Amino acid sequence: VQLQASGGGLVQAGGSLRLSCLASGRTISTYAMGWFRQSPGKEREFVTAINWSGEITYYADSVKGRFTISRDNAKNTVYLQMNSLRPEDTAVYYCAARYTLSRSSYEYEYWGQGTLVTVSS
Repeated sequence: VQLQASGGGLVQAGGSLRLSCLASGRTISTYAMGWFRQSPGKEREFVTAINWSGEITYYADSVKGRFTISRDNAKNTVYLQMNSLRPEDTAVYYCAARYTLSRSSYEYEYWGQGTLVTVSS
């Protein structure tokens, strides 16, 4: 599975962005999908994940109530809607895929290249 993340950019605090993760090479309809982020000097951290059907989602406490993960298996795409953005959300955001739902980055097999989100104060 090849993953291509897009939609990052520069936004003011309080603003919104929607990231997309387009998969190719294989359908992702049987995969759990996750979003992770990494800021300079920090380890990659879990943001959110969704199971294959979209019925089960996990969120990091830091984004709960502000971010929403969704998926469209017909389009082989996963989305991350980010609202009420804060400067501390600034990071490179990565999408990833694995067979079962997990919060651990070490368990994900396939990774996209990342898209940069910068939130100005």
